[in-house]
Amino acid sequence: MTAVVSTAVVGLTLAACGSSDDGGGSASAGGEATATAVEEGLSVYFIPKDTQNPYTLLALDGGETALEELGGTVTVSSGTEATAAAQIPSIQAAIQAQADAIVIAANDPQALCPTLQQADAAGIAVLAFDSDIACDAFDHLFINQAETTEIGTSQVDLLVDYMGTDTGQIAILSAAASATNQNSWIAAMEPYIAENYPGLELVDTVYGNDDPATSLTVLQGLLSAYPDLQGIISPTTVGISTAAQYLSNNPDVASRVTLTGLGLPSQMREYVDNGTVQGFELWNPNDLGYLAGYAAAALASGTTNLDEGATFEAGRLGEYTVLAPTGETGPSIVLGPPTVFDASNIADFDF
Repeated sequence: MTAVVSTAVVGLTLAACGSSDDGGGSASAGGEATATAVEEGLSVYFIPKDTQNPYTLLALDGGETALEELGGTVTVSSGTEATAAAQIPSIQAAIQAQADAIVIAANDPQALCPTLQQADAAGIAVLAFDSDIACDAFDHLFINQAETTEIGTSQVDLLVDYMGTDTGQIAILSAAASATNQNSWIAAMEPYIAENYPGLELVDTVYGNDDPATSLTVLQGLLSAYPDLQGIISPTTVGISTAAQYLSNNPDVASRVTLTGLGLPSQMREYVDNGTVQGFELWNPNDLGYLAGYAAAALASGTTNLDEGATFEAGRLGEYTVLAPTGETGPSIVLGPPTVFDASNIADFDF
């Protein structure tokens, strides 16, 4: 995702969560915590990959809504490029401001770790959402959109269904080559294809860096390099919308190439309506940011912790439970399964 500097400060008023403190960082600027209520006056920094992508804007709006319900201050900050180096100044700013929590969508899983370790050492609760970090020196909570393997494998199943065949050449149009979430979904796709669809040949994975112009360039290169290509999975809202626009403008290509992946209903509706795309999937990014906001407040207040089975209330979304570490993912919570959008239901969604 392309990143720009943006800071939004929102003043707010507070509600409740529940449990006890352990390893999530403690609040430094808020009021006193109790066993049942989060602290007042919390300062939470949201550091997304960018602040222009519609997906990101929806997620940030959800985070701000959560903290409007909980009370405190939200600062949204990101760099001028979609790189880890561009995000580091925002982390440093959060440390200097003595923030209570940082919620970050990592542009790189490890490059941010030394600076985030400084934040953890300063008593700041560190959470990742949308795209995880991989930092061995400290524990953090990952707010996962949906179960990682399910996100990857379900896109493969959708493509096969829409193609009407389980043989032929397919490719992936991803975001940044270092994006943790994209890579974890692709890592789930590859063995799933080999085991369940041996007739499919995954010929290439290309990276559009969540930039429309770059995505279009690598898409055209992909189509040129593989004239027999039959399917494309794009697990990124920028990539799939760019590809859908190109296919819509080039019906001869659309007639032989099937596209699916992760997209926003608002961006993809016209391409479903005109038949360019049969369907795609996603979760509600507003809910993802909202859940991250509640989790950040609960961890910063010490009303929940990183232990397996720890719980907290997330406003309109209800109660959530911390899951045990698995594979490369540490303590996490899962928003829920992705929703498939197609001609039967896309008109019902406005995000």
